[in-house]
Amino acid sequence: MTHLWVRAEQRPNEERVGLTPEGAAALIARGLRVTVEASRPRALSIEGYAAAGCAIAPENSWPTAPADAIVFGLKELPEDGTPLRHRHILFGHAYKGQPAGRILLERFRAGGGTLYDLESLVDESGRRVAAFGYWAGYAGAAVALKCWAAQARGGICAPVTTWPGREGLLADLGAELTSAGARQPRALVIGARGRVGTGAADLCESMGLAVTRWDMEETAHGGPFPEVLAHEIFLNCILARPGCPVFVPAEALEAPRALRVIGDIACDPTSDFSPVKVYDRTTSWTAPALRVHDDPMLDVMAIDNLPSLLPVESSVDYAAQLLPSLLTLDRIEEGVWGRAKAEFDRHMTPA
Repeated sequence: MTHLWVRAEQRPNEERVGLTPEGAAALIARGLRVTVEASRPRALSIEGYAAAGCAIAPENSWPTAPADAIVFGLKELPEDGTPLRHRHILFGHAYKGQPAGRILLERFRAGGGTLYDLESLVDESGRRVAAFGYWAGYAGAAVALKCWAAQARGGICAPVTTWPGREGLLADLGAELTSAGARQPRALVIGARGRVGTGAADLCESMGLAVTRWDMEETAHGGPFPEVLAHEIFLNCILARPGCPVFVPAEALEAPRALRVIGDIACDPTSDFSPVKVYDRTTSWTAPALRVHDDPMLDVMAIDNLPSLLPVESSVDYAAQLLPSLLTLDRIEEGVWGRAKAEFDRHMTPA
């Protein structure tokens, strides 16, 4: 019997989960065994999993799970250097030369385990079968607007924390924009046809902002892009890759501009291919805005775990996308799992 072990997340500020109680019930009906660890911060209660028929295990007990269990979590494992003997499903961030990723792969090599990276779960056409993109865009746009409102009041964005749901976010943000007492900003979203950009544009329009939606056609000429500087808010939803145009060059800091807030939702400031060249580090929940210029002010929001701000919506959405693949775990050598295993094997082979 295939055994899926859903571990508690150990990263701070992480309340998401990749399987709902309803999804667990579907797996059990399919003949899988499901164990779910207790978790104090998880947005979905453990009682729902117990009612669905899951076995409940103590929090963070996955290292002692049966050897044949497939351990499923979203974010990083504790960086304690221990060998990894299980099959793991998670976002490994291990295949693009990241230092922490190389260490993770060595832990799998030492323990004989396998990584099924959630970023490598793709269909026959190479498209990812599940992603948090929409809610990353939605929450990222919300935090960028909070940055603009704080700036309009003469300050800088205060710490952020999880919202209980979308309606709570909209109410909170509406009050912030009202308190700013300034004309509504105009927002430019680049990457507007993708999941991230759609979420960002939807949030802005729900707050009554005028939104300019750009995608590949509008950026194909490679720049420069004076339209970016003509909007008060710019939301970058394009993943940094070779050949990506520069949307905000370093010299934009001194140029005449209406631009006051950059929401770099794609958030890859250390990449050589980053399209936003006016900052060099991510921001955080405790300090969402990085002020990169004072007169006129320009703030950058670049939080790297934005969907966690709406843990219920993002969990339910992602889990629904992933469930069809989880239902095939009893055939883990095939389909999306076989392709993910092949990608893992490719990166484990010495160059």
